[in-house]
Amino acid sequence: MNVLVCLAAILFLLMILIGGKKGARSFIALFLNFSVLFLATLFMTDPNADPILLTLIASTIISCITLFFINEVNMKTKTAFLSTIITLAILLFFIIFVTEHTMTQGFGEEEIEELSIFSMYIGVDFVKIGASMIIMSTIGAITDVAISISSPMREILLHNPHISRYSLFKFGLSIGRDILGTNTNTLFFAFFGGYLGLLIWFKDLNYSFGEIVNSMVFSAEMITILCAGIGIALIIPITSWITAFFFIRSRDHHQAK
Repeated sequence: MNVLVCLAAILFLLMILIGGKKGARSFIALFLNFSVLFLATLFMTDPNADPILLTLIASTIISCITLFFINEVNMKTKTAFLSTIITLAILLFFIIFVTEHTMTQGFGEEEIEELSIFSMYIGVDFVKIGASMIIMSTIGAITDVAISISSPMREILLHNPHISRYSLFKFGLSIGRDILGTNTNTLFFAFFGGYLGLLIWFKDLNYSFGEIVNSMVFSAEMITILCAGIGIALIIPITSWITAFFFIRSRDHHQAK
Protein backbone atom coordinates (compact mmCIF):
# COMPACT_ATOMS: atom_id res chain seq x y z
CA MET A 1 0.00 0.00 0.00
CA ASN A 2 2.83 2.40 0.84
CA VAL A 3 4.41 1.70 -2.56
CA LEU A 4 1.14 2.52 -4.33
CA VAL A 5 0.80 5.79 -2.41
CA CYS A 6 4.39 6.76 -3.17
CA LEU A 7 4.05 6.00 -6.88
CA ALA A 8 0.77 7.91 -7.04
CA ALA A 9 2.39 10.88 -5.28
CA ILE A 10 5.33 10.84 -7.72
CA LEU A 11 2.93 10.71 -10.66
CA PHE A 12 0.87 13.56 -9.23
CA LEU A 13 3.94 15.76 -8.67
CA LEU A 14 5.26 15.12 -12.16
CA MET A 15 1.88 15.86 -13.74
CA ILE A 16 1.63 19.09 -11.74
CA LEU A 17 5.18 20.18 -12.62
CA ILE A 18 4.84 19.40 -16.32
CA GLY A 19 1.15 19.94 -16.97
CA GLY A 20 0.21 22.56 -14.39
CA LYS A 21 -3.53 22.85 -13.80
CA LYS A 22 -4.27 20.59 -16.76
CA GLY A 23 -1.93 17.99 -15.27
CA ALA A 24 -3.83 18.15 -11.97
CA ARG A 25 -7.13 17.70 -13.80
CA SER A 26 -5.65 14.76 -15.71
CA PHE A 27 -4.65 13.10 -12.44
CA ILE A 28 -8.13 13.58 -11.00
CA ALA A 29 -9.63 12.26 -14.25
CA LEU A 30 -7.79 8.96 -13.74
CA PHE A 31 -9.73 8.31 -10.54
CA LEU A 32 -13.00 9.56 -12.03
CA ASN A 33 -12.67 7.21 -15.00
CA PHE A 34 -11.77 4.34 -12.68
CA SER A 35 -14.89 5.05 -10.63
CA VAL A 36 -17.05 5.00 -13.75
CA LEU A 37 -15.59 1.66 -14.87
CA PHE A 38 -15.96 0.21 -11.39
CA LEU A 39 -19.62 1.21 -11.15
CA ALA A 40 -20.34 -0.09 -14.66
CA THR A 41 -18.75 -3.42 -13.76
CA LEU A 42 -20.87 -3.67 -10.61
CA PHE A 43 -24.08 -3.02 -12.53
CA MET A 44 -23.09 -5.65 -15.13
CA THR A 45 -23.30 -8.36 -12.46
CA ASP A 46 -27.08 -7.83 -12.46
CA PRO A 47 -28.59 -10.41 -14.87
CA ASN A 48 -31.35 -7.92 -15.77
CA ALA A 49 -28.89 -5.24 -16.87
CA ASP A 50 -27.78 -4.83 -20.49
CA PRO A 51 -23.94 -4.82 -20.57
CA ILE A 52 -23.82 -3.12 -23.96
CA LEU A 53 -26.04 -0.24 -22.82
CA LEU A 54 -24.04 0.15 -19.61
CA THR A 55 -20.81 0.16 -21.60
CA LEU A 56 -22.08 2.85 -23.97
CA ILE A 57 -23.16 5.02 -21.04
CA ALA A 58 -19.82 4.46 -19.28
CA SER A 59 -17.88 5.17 -22.48
CA THR A 60 -19.80 8.40 -23.02
CA ILE A 61 -19.10 9.55 -19.47
CA ILE A 62 -15.41 8.60 -19.79
CA SER A 63 -15.19 10.56 -23.05
CA CYS A 64 -16.77 13.60 -21.37
CA ILE A 65 -14.33 13.40 -18.45
CA THR A 66 -11.31 12.89 -20.69
CA LEU A 67 -12.21 15.62 -23.16
CA PHE A 68 -14.28 18.23 -21.36
CA PHE A 69 -12.95 17.97 -17.80
CA ILE A 70 -9.28 17.89 -18.79
CA ASN A 71 -9.35 20.11 -21.88
CA GLU A 72 -12.46 22.17 -21.04
CA VAL A 73 -15.43 22.74 -23.32
CA ASN A 74 -14.39 24.28 -26.63
CA MET A 75 -14.69 23.61 -30.34
CA LYS A 76 -11.85 21.09 -30.52
CA THR A 77 -13.18 18.97 -27.63
CA LYS A 78 -16.72 19.12 -29.00
CA THR A 79 -15.61 17.81 -32.41
CA ALA A 80 -13.40 15.18 -30.76
CA PHE A 81 -16.34 14.03 -28.62
CA LEU A 82 -18.70 13.85 -31.58
CA SER A 83 -16.10 11.90 -33.56
CA THR A 84 -15.62 9.49 -30.65
CA ILE A 85 -19.34 8.78 -30.33
CA ILE A 86 -19.79 8.23 -34.08
CA THR A 87 -16.79 5.89 -34.22
CA LEU A 88 -18.04 3.92 -31.21
CA ALA A 89 -21.48 3.55 -32.80
CA ILE A 90 -19.93 2.19 -36.01
CA LEU A 91 -17.49 -0.03 -34.16
CA LEU A 92 -20.15 -1.39 -31.79
CA PHE A 93 -22.00 -3.38 -34.46
CA PHE A 94 -18.73 -4.75 -35.82
CA ILE A 95 -17.51 -5.80 -32.36
CA ILE A 96 -20.78 -7.58 -31.50
CA PHE A 97 -20.69 -9.41 -34.85
CA VAL A 98 -17.06 -10.48 -34.32
CA THR A 99 -17.67 -11.57 -30.71
CA GLU A 100 -20.67 -13.71 -31.66
CA HIS A 101 -18.98 -15.45 -34.59
CA THR A 102 -15.51 -16.02 -33.11
CA MET A 103 -16.96 -17.42 -29.86
CA THR A 104 -14.12 -15.97 -27.78
CA GLN A 105 -16.42 -14.94 -24.95
CA GLY A 106 -16.15 -16.56 -21.53
CA PHE A 107 -13.08 -18.34 -20.18
CA GLY A 108 -10.37 -20.41 -21.81
CA GLU A 109 -9.27 -23.87 -20.76
CA GLU A 110 -6.18 -22.35 -19.13
CA GLU A 111 -8.46 -20.54 -16.68
CA ILE A 112 -10.79 -23.41 -15.83
CA GLU A 113 -8.73 -24.77 -12.94
CA GLU A 114 -8.89 -21.50 -10.99
CA LEU A 115 -12.63 -21.15 -11.69
CA SER A 116 -13.66 -24.76 -11.03
CA ILE A 117 -14.93 -23.95 -7.51
CA PHE A 118 -17.33 -21.31 -8.83
CA SER A 119 -20.71 -21.77 -10.47
CA MET A 120 -20.94 -20.87 -14.17
CA TYR A 121 -24.72 -20.43 -14.00
CA ILE A 122 -24.73 -16.73 -13.12
CA GLY A 123 -27.28 -15.60 -15.72
CA VAL A 124 -24.96 -13.18 -17.53
CA ASP A 125 -24.65 -13.00 -21.33
CA PHE A 126 -20.93 -13.54 -21.89
CA VAL A 127 -21.20 -12.52 -25.55
CA LYS A 128 -22.27 -9.04 -24.47
CA ILE A 129 -19.69 -9.04 -21.68
CA GLY A 130 -16.98 -9.87 -24.22
CA ALA A 131 -18.17 -7.10 -26.54
CA SER A 132 -18.29 -4.67 -23.62
CA MET A 133 -14.71 -5.54 -22.66
CA ILE A 134 -13.49 -4.79 -26.19
CA ILE A 135 -15.38 -1.48 -26.29
CA MET A 136 -13.93 -0.38 -22.94
CA SER A 137 -10.47 -1.38 -24.12
CA THR A 138 -10.95 0.76 -27.22
CA ILE A 139 -12.47 3.95 -25.82
CA GLY A 140 -9.23 5.33 -24.37
CA ALA A 141 -7.26 4.95 -27.59
CA ILE A 142 -10.08 6.40 -29.71
CA THR A 143 -10.50 9.46 -27.48
CA ASP A 144 -6.74 10.02 -27.44
CA VAL A 145 -6.50 9.96 -31.24
CA ALA A 146 -9.54 12.24 -31.62
CA ILE A 147 -8.11 15.04 -29.45
CA SER A 148 -4.64 14.51 -30.94
CA ILE A 149 -6.06 15.35 -34.37
CA SER A 150 -8.56 18.11 -33.54
CA SER A 151 -6.13 20.10 -31.38
CA PRO A 152 -3.41 20.68 -34.05
CA MET A 153 -6.13 21.29 -36.66
CA ARG A 154 -7.33 24.17 -34.49
CA GLU A 155 -3.79 25.50 -34.25
CA ILE A 156 -3.23 25.39 -38.01
CA LEU A 157 -6.51 27.25 -38.53
CA LEU A 158 -5.42 29.96 -36.08
CA HIS A 159 -2.09 30.40 -37.90
CA ASN A 160 -3.60 30.10 -41.36
CA PRO A 161 -7.16 31.47 -41.12
CA HIS A 162 -7.69 31.37 -44.91
CA ILE A 163 -7.07 27.64 -45.26
CA SER A 164 -9.69 25.73 -47.22
CA ARG A 165 -11.83 22.97 -45.76
CA TYR A 166 -10.21 20.34 -47.98
CA SER A 167 -6.69 21.46 -47.05
CA LEU A 168 -7.59 21.39 -43.36
CA PHE A 169 -9.06 17.90 -43.82
CA LYS A 170 -5.86 16.72 -45.53
CA PHE A 171 -3.84 18.20 -42.68
CA GLY A 172 -5.88 16.17 -40.19
CA LEU A 173 -5.32 13.00 -42.21
CA SER A 174 -1.60 13.72 -42.31
CA ILE A 175 -1.51 13.96 -38.51
CA GLY A 176 -3.55 10.76 -38.24
CA ARG A 177 -1.12 8.85 -40.44
CA ASP A 178 1.75 9.90 -38.19
CA ILE A 179 0.10 8.65 -35.00
CA LEU A 180 -1.64 5.57 -36.46
CA GLY A 181 1.38 3.28 -36.27
CA THR A 182 2.54 4.42 -32.83
CA ASN A 183 -0.90 4.01 -31.25
CA THR A 184 -1.34 0.54 -32.75
CA ASN A 185 2.09 -0.48 -31.46
CA THR A 186 1.15 0.86 -28.02
CA LEU A 187 -1.88 -1.44 -27.93
CA PHE A 188 0.17 -4.43 -29.03
CA PHE A 189 2.96 -3.96 -26.50
CA ALA A 190 0.43 -3.31 -23.73
CA PHE A 191 -1.04 -6.74 -24.52
CA PHE A 192 2.38 -8.39 -24.72
CA GLY A 193 3.48 -6.90 -21.41
CA GLY A 194 0.24 -7.78 -19.64
CA TYR A 195 0.24 -11.36 -20.91
CA LEU A 196 3.97 -12.06 -20.78
CA GLY A 197 3.39 -14.52 -17.93
CA LEU A 198 0.78 -16.36 -20.02
CA LEU A 199 3.16 -16.61 -22.98
CA ILE A 200 5.87 -18.02 -20.70
CA TRP A 201 3.31 -20.53 -19.40
CA PHE A 202 2.51 -21.53 -22.98
CA LYS A 203 6.20 -22.22 -23.50
CA ASP A 204 6.41 -24.31 -20.30
CA LEU A 205 3.41 -26.34 -21.49
CA ASN A 206 5.20 -26.92 -24.82
CA TYR A 207 2.42 -25.30 -26.82
CA SER A 208 3.12 -25.19 -30.54
CA PHE A 209 2.72 -21.92 -32.42
CA GLY A 210 -0.58 -23.15 -33.81
CA GLU A 211 -1.87 -24.06 -30.34
CA ILE A 212 -0.92 -20.62 -29.02
CA VAL A 213 -2.65 -18.80 -31.88
CA ASN A 214 -5.78 -20.95 -31.54
CA SER A 215 -5.89 -20.63 -27.75
CA MET A 216 -9.06 -18.78 -26.77
CA VAL A 217 -7.24 -16.55 -24.27
CA PHE A 218 -4.68 -15.48 -26.89
CA SER A 219 -7.28 -15.09 -29.64
CA ALA A 220 -9.58 -12.98 -27.45
CA GLU A 221 -6.77 -10.56 -26.65
CA MET A 222 -5.64 -10.34 -30.26
CA ILE A 223 -9.22 -9.64 -31.35
CA THR A 224 -9.35 -6.84 -28.77
CA ILE A 225 -6.14 -5.34 -30.16
CA LEU A 226 -7.32 -5.64 -33.77
CA CYS A 227 -10.72 -4.08 -32.98
CA ALA A 228 -8.99 -1.23 -31.15
CA GLY A 229 -6.69 -0.78 -34.13
CA ILE A 230 -9.68 -0.66 -36.47
CA GLY A 231 -11.25 1.97 -34.19
CA ILE A 232 -8.07 4.06 -34.33
CA ALA A 233 -7.97 3.79 -38.12
CA LEU A 234 -11.66 4.72 -38.42
CA ILE A 235 -11.57 7.76 -36.18
CA ILE A 236 -8.77 9.45 -38.14
CA PRO A 237 -10.85 10.35 -41.25
CA ILE A 238 -13.99 10.84 -39.14
CA THR A 239 -12.32 13.35 -36.81
CA SER A 240 -10.52 15.07 -39.69
CA TRP A 241 -13.75 15.56 -41.64
CA ILE A 242 -15.93 16.60 -38.70
CA THR A 243 -13.30 19.00 -37.35
CA ALA A 244 -12.67 20.56 -40.76
CA PHE A 245 -16.40 20.92 -41.38
CA PHE A 246 -17.24 22.64 -38.10
CA PHE A 247 -14.09 24.74 -37.89
CA ILE A 248 -14.52 26.19 -41.38
CA ARG A 249 -18.24 26.71 -40.84
CA SER A 250 -17.52 28.58 -37.61
CA ARG A 251 -14.87 30.68 -39.36
CA ASP A 252 -17.19 31.56 -42.26
CA HIS A 253 -19.95 32.39 -39.78
CA HIS A 254 -17.71 34.84 -37.90
CA GLN A 255 -16.47 36.40 -41.15
CA ALA A 256 -20.05 36.87 -42.35
CA LYS A 257 -20.77 38.92 -39.23
